[in-house]
Amino acid sequence: MRAWLLAGLLLGLVLPSPGSAELLLLTEEAPPTSYRRDGRLGGYSVEVVRMLVQRTGHAVHMELLPWTRAYHLVKTEPDTALFSMVRTEAREPLFQWVGPILQGTTRFYSLKSSNLRIDTLEDVANSGTLALPKQWYSFETLQRMGFTNLYGVPNSRQMVIMLKHGRVKLIAAEDVTLREELAAGGLSTDDVQAHLSFMKSDYYIAFSRQTAPAVIAEWQRQLDGMRRDGSLMQIRQRWLPEPGSAEPAQ
Repeated sequence: MRAWLLAGLLLGLVLPSPGSAELLLLTEEAPPTSYRRDGRLGGYSVEVVRMLVQRTGHAVHMELLPWTRAYHLVKTEPDTALFSMVRTEAREPLFQWVGPILQGTTRFYSLKSSNLRIDTLEDVANSGTLALPKQWYSFETLQRMGFTNLYGVPNSRQMVIMLKHGRVKLIAAEDVTLREELAAGGLSTDDVQAHLSFMKSDYYIAFSRQTAPAVIAEWQRQLDGMRRDGSLMQIRQRWLPEPGSAEPAQ
C-alpha cells in the first residue's frame, strides 16, 4: 500500500481516488447563498459545497461566473458542476443532480406606501407592471402561466430600483435572498409588503452529464450524511436566519 494512502487512512482522511479528474465547480453572484468579497468566495451554498469537497476528498477548482456563462459550461463540459440550480422538468435530462441543498419560497412584493392588496394571482395580473430578471426561473414560470404584465430586467438590482421609484407596482423575489436584493437597490424589508407566495423551488448542485455517475453518488451520499448529522442545518442557521419582517398581510 502506498505510504500516502496508509497515512490518510490512519488520519481518518477522505482521499481522492488515484487518477480522479479535478472538478470545476461554478457559482454566481447571489448573496447570501454565493458571492465574492475581497477575492474570496463565501455564502451558504459555497460553505455547503466546501464541506462536501472536504468529505468526498475530490480535487476541485471553484469559480464565480455570470449565470449564462456558467450554465453553458455545465451543459457542455465534463467534470463540471453549477450551484445552486433550481431542478425543473425541462432541466431534468440535461444534468445529474445532487441535493436538494436549499428550498426557497417566491412571493410577490410591493411598496408598503402603495397600499396594494394582492390576494390572488388574478390580482397580480391586474395590479400593473411586474418586474423580474429575465433569466430567473420565476419569470419563465409566470410567462408560461400567461401573465402579460411582466417586465424583464437584466438583474435583481434593476428590479428593486424600478419598484423604489414607482416605475413598477410589483416584484417577485425569494425569501432567502430578499434582504440582500432589496439592499442592493436601496430598499429594506421595512419598505415592502409581502403578498401571496406562488412557487417553492428546490436548489441542487447540477453536474454535467459527462461527469462519472460514481461522483454523483458519492456527493449525494455525503450530503445525506450532512443532513443526518445536523451539519447542513448548522450551516443554514449561520447564513440564513429566518426572516423577521416583510411578512404577508393578514
